[in-house]
Amino acid sequence: MSREPIILVLDQGTTSTRAIAYDSGFAEIAVHAEPVAQHYPAPGRVEHDALDIWRGARTCLREVGETAGARRRVDALGITNQRETTIIWDRQSGRPIHNAIVWQDRRTGDQCARLKAEGLEARIQEKTGLLLDPYFSATKIAWILDHVSGARARAERGELCFGTVDSWLLWQLTGGEVHASDATNASRTLLMNIATGTWDPELLDWFDIPEALLGRITDCRGDLGVCSEAFTGARVPILAMAGDQQAASFAQACFAPGDTKATFGTGCFVMANTGKKKVMSKNRLLSTIATQFEGRRTYALEGSIFMAGAIVQWLRDQLGILDDAAASEAMARAADPHSGVVLVPAFTGLGAPHWKADARAIIAGLTRGAGAGEIVRAALEAVGFQTRDLMRALKADLAAAGVAQPKRLRVDGGMARNDWVLQFLADQIAIPVERSAAIETTALGAGLMAGLEAGVCGSLDEIAARWRGSGVFEPSMSAEERDGRYGAWGDAVAMLTRPAGDGAAGQARVPRRST
Repeated sequence: MSREPIILVLDQGTTSTRAIAYDSGFAEIAVHAEPVAQHYPAPGRVEHDALDIWRGARTCLREVGETAGARRRVDALGITNQRETTIIWDRQSGRPIHNAIVWQDRRTGDQCARLKAEGLEARIQEKTGLLLDPYFSATKIAWILDHVSGARARAERGELCFGTVDSWLLWQLTGGEVHASDATNASRTLLMNIATGTWDPELLDWFDIPEALLGRITDCRGDLGVCSEAFTGARVPILAMAGDQQAASFAQACFAPGDTKATFGTGCFVMANTGKKKVMSKNRLLSTIATQFEGRRTYALEGSIFMAGAIVQWLRDQLGILDDAAASEAMARAADPHSGVVLVPAFTGLGAPHWKADARAIIAGLTRGAGAGEIVRAALEAVGFQTRDLMRALKADLAAAGVAQPKRLRVDGGMARNDWVLQFLADQIAIPVERSAAIETTALGAGLMAGLEAGVCGSLDEIAARWRGSGVFEPSMSAEERDGRYGAWGDAVAMLTRPAGDGAAGQARVPRRST
């Protein structure tokens, strides 16, 4: 009697850690989640306790491993994770020397500005595909080395390890035997040359990072190590590892150039496959590694929005105008569509394509008639407007590079459950929006990669055939109304992006009433 395989995935995100067990058809058979606390030691600073991340991961694996292992043996483990978040730990004890600095953190804005002033951004972008921004890991590493007593000297002696969350988890799962980062995560550090697939000596010099801190760069799937039986009840091979957005793109079957997905979680991340072509953006998007299998890299263009689902959390937790996130849809539908209220959610700066680290959120167009519903609607509209910003830049870059234009946008993540958001999104980007049947695709993507390596999946074609949608949202708004609303958004963003001393941008334009 044949035994059905089980694929176990550890999905470590910004607000929670989950473990999921999948059967051979990639249906979920066990899930456990643990919350992740965020710490805000000063304005613009966001941290995690890396040991809390590890404790939560261990609990999730134990709970799901016991449930799944009671039925069948676990065949493979995959890892997917929040990217750019930076951890430095002691090579002997495995203990972090400082809290993890989260991808949202903006404390290194001055260092990025200094490097730009030295004229390095264009050369850094050519090597890494990235822009100089506090979002990425390199300046976070330097900050820790410069602010923890003795850290820089210890790093130079090889006593410390750096890793993004994938590397941290791999180290812990293997009992300190493996110090490595997969290519998708390494490509987000500002230290990897994405053409050669290696750590770049010139980048290390510019950011003043000792090479002894770094682990090796691996493929996204392969023999990455063995998870100790202490965490899963048996020794399990770790066969896949990828950053969350690359894993989601894989699960959304974005395998051909021009295939595009958007994941709406804490932030929003739009990613378009560019195949073997490394496209250098002329519109302040990012060129990044989508996958690396057997040393062969596939590239993507990506735009990152820092605040998507996090805006709804703010409405609920700070303003108290939502009882729960699900209530936002009904409030948006009931709100006055012509109120003219515009919310620009630059709580931690503006991401792509603006990249203004010091921007802060504003609400424009308020009148006495505006209430909680209008603010909620403006917050949800901001997700659509920000995504349109990204799609405009993305289409221009793809056209210039001769890469196929996206015919549709596949979406996943918590906000993708909101029909109102997806319809407004389709109206703004003027192409169909397809919602994935699997709303949480980051873990699924890592599971599918591990399944390929374990022989559970036969090919990319087989994975593409597995993809299922749960609704298509067709554009229905008139071009006049669509552009009028987007113009008001642009006016509000201009208040934040106008150079200092250039005067006020004036009140945001009120969208024209549709007739």
